[in-house]
Amino acid sequence: MITTHRETAMDPDQPTDRSTKTPALLRWLLVAAGFIALGLGVLGVLLPGLPTTPFVLLAGACFVRASPALHAWLLATRWAGPMLKDWETHRSLPKRTKWLAIGTMVVTISISLWVLKDQRQIQLVVLVAALIGAWMVWRIPNREPAPSNDPS
Repeated sequence: MITTHRETAMDPDQPTDRSTKTPALLRWLLVAAGFIALGLGVLGVLLPGLPTTPFVLLAGACFVRASPALHAWLLATRWAGPMLKDWETHRSLPKRTKWLAIGTMVVTISISLWVLKDQRQIQLVVLVAALIGAWMVWRIPNREPAPSNDPS
């Protein structure tokens, strides 16, 4: 019996290793994109206005399609693993996390704009980057809080 890709992917008895079905050139491009995204995520820790979470999630998405080993490595890291596991489990963020991220961006961008007060063009670039980062965070679906079992 001949099975199609769709039938194989839906069969729970078949392995789900996506990288074996991805062409080699695409795997290399995805690995490169994953490392670039990861680098931008690390820079996001240091640079105000550049978000970290979306870039780490993008790196995870690239690695899961290109290299199970790199995906497992990223999941095992102390700084990216919890965020990636949470995303893969829920595909959303708690509202509190989103507001905290955007609030932190507002504070750090405000400081940056004040420090760069005499450099209008650089201020504009920083502001546009911040707006793009905030938009990326805002687009992530909200996760409703877990219901409380407290009888009070």
